[in-house]
Amino acid sequence: MTAAKYDVVGIGNAIVDIIGRCNDAFLVEHGASKGHMRLVEADTVKSLYDDMGPAVEMSGGSVANTMVGIAAFGGSAAFIGKVADDEFGRIFAHDIRSAGVTFTTPPASGRAPTARSLILVTPDGERTMNTYLGVSPELDHGEVDAELIRTASVVYLEGYLFDRPEAKAAFRQAADIAVKAGRQVALSLSDSFCVDRHRAEFLDLIRGHIDILFANEAEILALYQAKAFEDAARMARGDTKLAVLTRGSKGSVIFSGEKAATVAPEPVRSVVDTTGAGDLYAAGFLYGLTAGKPIEVCGRLGSLAAAEVISHMGARPEQSLAKLAAARGL
Repeated sequence: MTAAKYDVVGIGNAIVDIIGRCNDAFLVEHGASKGHMRLVEADTVKSLYDDMGPAVEMSGGSVANTMVGIAAFGGSAAFIGKVADDEFGRIFAHDIRSAGVTFTTPPASGRAPTARSLILVTPDGERTMNTYLGVSPELDHGEVDAELIRTASVVYLEGYLFDRPEAKAAFRQAADIAVKAGRQVALSLSDSFCVDRHRAEFLDLIRGHIDILFANEAEILALYQAKAFEDAARMARGDTKLAVLTRGSKGSVIFSGEKAATVAPEPVRSVVDTTGAGDLYAAGFLYGLTAGKPIEVCGRLGSLAAAEVISHMGARPEQSLAKLAAARGL
């Protein structure tokens, strides 16, 4: 097997985030379930945007955020995702490349616009996402760069992308290419509602192709329809080689074969916006894993990155994660 050019190549939705603040009553008024992501049409995003206060626009997307986090640690990352040849598409491409991530997927012309997610942040820092996918899930076989996949130590797949048949096919194609090239395949479950929509297919994918599974507590409970975290964790442990389960303020639990590690959360002075916490945890973990660090250290790197991103607005790090890790001897 040839040496890897990239630590991680991610495949996911290419989205521009529009982030603003609101109160809980605003969420109720607009039928948004607090703390979750819902798929909406363009007119719903427009209605929310018209009714909300000031907003900040920045590039996002779950796995794209993870790739930016890996680059912020000093790792090498590439991203495959679909944008349109429009203003938001150019914003996304500029932002991810300027963060040090390779992005070569050609933009689409004459189709749906670039995806955007209107993210509403309540005073407790919780984020509620209203996502219009636009052209993003139209990623198909022709846009999965097989050579790029073969040159990555890990290929990281975004569960959110499972909402369209074309994207599912691209997912499976990428996983097959990675497995044949002797690379590891990782999956983020993304959201418990996403799990509810695709439970059987996720389980089939996990049992057949996935080496590394990322999920938060709600997602892993939803996947196995379990009532207790311990039960769901035991089932995850049996279905994949490495299960990385985050539990918010309880930290995270990592299962690798017979090994198990519990990692405490990194202290945070103030939680400003939880957008991207899971994405950046995955960034720290995958960076550590591809650097050959023990799973406990990988978890600590994940907690460090998550703590940095929830201390400010937006889902991309504002500080050098490499410097933060070095300061903690990681």
